[in-house]
Amino acid sequence: MPKQIGRLQSFGFAKEATRGTAVSSASNWVPFDDLSFDEKGDNVVADQAVGVIEDSIGEYRVKNYADGSFKMPLIDISSGPLLLSLMGGQAVATHSGETTVYDHTFTVGESAQHPSLTFFLHDPAGGTDYSYANGVVHKLDLDAQLKKFVQLSLSLRSQKGVSQSAFTPSITAENRFIPQYMTFKYATSVSGLSGTTAIALKNLKLSIDESIEDQEVLGSVAPADFLNKEFKVTGTLEAIYQNITDFKSLFLATPNVPQAMSIALVNTDVTIGSATNPTLAITLDQCYFKELAIKKSPKDLIYQTLKFSATYSLANSEMIKMILTNTKSGTY
Repeated sequence: MPKQIGRLQSFGFAKEATRGTAVSSASNWVPFDDLSFDEKGDNVVADQAVGVIEDSIGEYRVKNYADGSFKMPLIDISSGPLLLSLMGGQAVATHSGETTVYDHTFTVGESAQHPSLTFFLHDPAGGTDYSYANGVVHKLDLDAQLKKFVQLSLSLRSQKGVSQSAFTPSITAENRFIPQYMTFKYATSVSGLSGTTAIALKNLKLSIDESIEDQEVLGSVAPADFLNKEFKVTGTLEAIYQNITDFKSLFLATPNVPQAMSIALVNTDVTIGSATNPTLAITLDQCYFKELAIKKSPKDLIYQTLKFSATYSLANSEMIKMILTNTKSGTY
């Protein structure tokens, strides 16, 4: 078979109706910037003493699974199943004033089993395509950087791949997000975010980790499941240093005063429905500033880097909420 390049590979996914039972075809094939998702295996080594100095006499396979990561631009429809697998809870409603535009609200599902996906790999280079059942998204970084598409970096895990007949991937054009679409705000409460002046950022990274654990069981070389545990949200942002009121005053305040944060990505170049823009709106109910660094160089502008972590708000019964606004009807 002739050699091929990565551009000829295709990656997709679909939500599983029954956890761990592979779906027959992908509901979404997505463009990716980088893909490293492969079968993995753990072996136990027979390294007991047998009268020779060689280190072992054999290895035995004790675990099969698939693991890896991929990067893709944030897009307005196909990002939904990935956000659902990560967050766990979803609701959908018609966007206010529209009939064909919908708000998909993702919240933290209070269980150890967030929805599973089947992953699909079209591999013309290897000559065999694969499906991967019981797939989970267990980490996500949302990166907004200057002069780049807003990007999702995702960590995945699943059962090992099963070979399939060749898929016929079809990637649909979707609306993307670029840095100038982003607005960042913070306030002492969620209700106060709407009246707060936005702060211009140079870059922002939001990281979500649901602390996955493989449920390994006796009698099987495959994990029975992949279960999420503690749900953690952290972030880092960089902005020009122009005063102490943007971040430094609150960082130094005693007692430590939590802040609600809003990260809104609104594609104002595209109209869907009658007057709505594709949007991803993220609300963090209660965040604490953890680390502030202000770099001073004689020849450069002064920038400040702030690290923060989100906590669950007892008053709001919420830690984080994402609303993805697009033209997809119904739940994912």
